[in-house]
Amino acid sequence: MNIKKVLIANRGEIALRIMRSCREMGISTVAVFSEADRNAPFVRYADEAVCIGPPASSQSYLNGKKIIEVCKQLKVDAIHPGYGFLSENAEFAREVGKSGIIFIGPPAEAMEMMGDKLSAKATAKKHNIPMVPGTEGAINDIKAAIKVAKEIGFPILIKASAGGGGKGMRVVEKESELEEEVKRASSEAKSAFGDGAVFIEKYVEKPRHVEIQILADTHGNVVYLFERECSVQRRHQKVVEEAPSTVLTPEIRKKMGECAVNLSKACGYVGAGTVEFLVDAKKNFYFLEVNTRLQVEHPVTEMITGIDLVKEQIKVAQGEKLSFKQEDLKISGHAIEVRVYAEDPANNFLPDIGKLISYKVPQGSGIRVDDGFEEGMDIPIYYDPMIAKLIAFGKDREEAISRLIRAIDEYKIIGVETTLPFCKFVLKHEAFVSGHFDTHFVNKYFSPEKLFTENEEEAFIASFVSSRLLNSSKSISVNSHQRTASNWKKNRISTPD
Repeated sequence: MNIKKVLIANRGEIALRIMRSCREMGISTVAVFSEADRNAPFVRYADEAVCIGPPASSQSYLNGKKIIEVCKQLKVDAIHPGYGFLSENAEFAREVGKSGIIFIGPPAEAMEMMGDKLSAKATAKKHNIPMVPGTEGAINDIKAAIKVAKEIGFPILIKASAGGGGKGMRVVEKESELEEEVKRASSEAKSAFGDGAVFIEKYVEKPRHVEIQILADTHGNVVYLFERECSVQRRHQKVVEEAPSTVLTPEIRKKMGECAVNLSKACGYVGAGTVEFLVDAKKNFYFLEVNTRLQVEHPVTEMITGIDLVKEQIKVAQGEKLSFKQEDLKISGHAIEVRVYAEDPANNFLPDIGKLISYKVPQGSGIRVDDGFEEGMDIPIYYDPMIAKLIAFGKDREEAISRLIRAIDEYKIIGVETTLPFCKFVLKHEAFVSGHFDTHFVNKYFSPEKLFTENEEEAFIASFVSSRLLNSSKSISVNSHQRTASNWKKNRISTPD
């Protein structure tokens, strides 16, 4: 069937991003919003909008029953869940289908199989996909866990079966710490996900976090749209992502892509999804997990392939075959994304909620901004503090980096602290520029003092330039001064710490 009306069961930048693709396809949109988001841009952009409850997610964006009721009232054909909230809730997907509404995502059964880490690992093992050594199931016996840990060797990693975002995750260096850390991880997992099951994996040192984007239709066709490098993280959550990765050879890329495709076929996957891997220092790769939804970092894949993943999701949900084959896909250029959070990187990345007194987004060649805020708006305390995603595209990695640094300098946000200074620090660091980094980048290279040092340096440069301008002869043109100041600044601060 042709989808004519889509309800977006989400908020902020991803809701707005989905609506724009819908509008280009001639599909009308419905926004659902909490009382906290009443004046948000995505609410005004939608063709129709319905308030579904108070600010708390549990009473609004996680209220699946209410969302389905709105769909019925407004004769909605399909629901797009975005990411987060209900996007990986198999029961919600099942209820949507029972209501005669199309869920733009994988079948509930595939979601259940791949959404649980232990189930996904078991499926991957059956298809000979490389696995990190560890327990095959949840830890029920601490003595058995100690035995496994000794066999695979310390350090080991304890992980929540139902988890993500670093919740229920612990690195254990020695046997004497294992029992206590298992209890802590299980308790945290129970609190975060309602499921305390945890398992053990060998801790891969100097790992790269590389994920493969897949797309599958209802006719058995599955393709991979290459990889994204997501190794720069804080608290196990991504901050900088890029495509393609600097670490993969064409041969490894092909092997990883084929593994992702085989795994997707094994579980009857449909739509867009991501198969995540760890890559060690010797370029061995190991299956990590599957995200059964659109990823936050999907724009970098769109930039290097020229494919709108949201449009493809909708076409697949309508029952269409993929319009391209694997051999049709090519990598063109390089794209890097930074997540702009209302967080203070100088204060352990703690959220910094407030009003956007001034908000000006960068523009120019190769720059894309996916955001959901406007000047004068408050950053709500109820949700993830991400303000925007800033993406740069270039003919190569060097151009993408330089464009992104320029865009960060042009991005003006006053009223809250953001991660932009940290992102600029990353982009200018020798380890990132050279491509020789791993998931420990923040712990290895970053400290708040580094930001203060750079800020002081830039303040000194600004002061120097101002002094020169005030004391220079009036016979010299202002434009001449600006060129001199700009070049001096560029030459002075271009060398990484």
